[in-house]
Amino acid sequence: MTVSQGFLIPLIWLISNLGLSNKEPIATNTSNSKSQTEILIDNLSAKHADLPSLAALDLALKGYEKLENELKKPILSVIDFSLPSTEKRLWIIDVAKQDILLHTVVSHGRNSGMLMAEKFSNTPESNQSSLGFYKTGETYQGKHGYSLRLDGLEKGINDQARNRAIVIHGADYAREEVAKMSGRLGRSLGCPAVPTELSREVIDLMKEGSLLFIYAPDQTYLSQIPLLQP
Repeated sequence: MTVSQGFLIPLIWLISNLGLSNKEPIATNTSNSKSQTEILIDNLSAKHADLPSLAALDLALKGYEKLENELKKPILSVIDFSLPSTEKRLWIIDVAKQDILLHTVVSHGRNSGMLMAEKFSNTPESNQSSLGFYKTGETYQGKHGYSLRLDGLEKGINDQARNRAIVIHGADYAREEVAKMSGRLGRSLGCPAVPTELSREVIDLMKEGSLLFIYAPDQTYLSQIPLLQP
């Protein structure tokens, strides 16, 4: 037996008994394998108790990643219609800072449902909410005061938003006090209306080139999601 062979035998025994054989590889650090959604959720949950559902946030972030170069600001707003109107279901998220800037209630269309938004339409005069991805446009003064125009980005899903005058605006019927008294928020003609006292702050955070995603567990929409198709 040579010197090298005499050294090799005890070395193999040592590796085997330490559990470092090829049958039991050394554990590696998997923290870098987290998805961007998981990292964002970790950072947001460290600061805030209430977050959108994982399903809503995951899809919202996929859309954000696809459109990021077309946006003018790193703001992602998520409306989660899997929640009833009595709960805060609008989040405005600063993706760059990994933080929630605002969290509040938001109304849905009167023909979309009572407490829950369950029916959706892109058709003018339907008085229903539309799901999907929107890019925020310019502000204006309208019948509801300071308001924000929305451009629907998904054909057949929400691309009639401008024609339907689907905008962000303030409304007294979209205040938490109304939900406490009536058991639900008041409903709009399809617009995502927010509390009057928060409307300017909401609009100024979202206006002019950020992304809005309106989610619901609606299989008709989720089975296609035009924006996320290859």
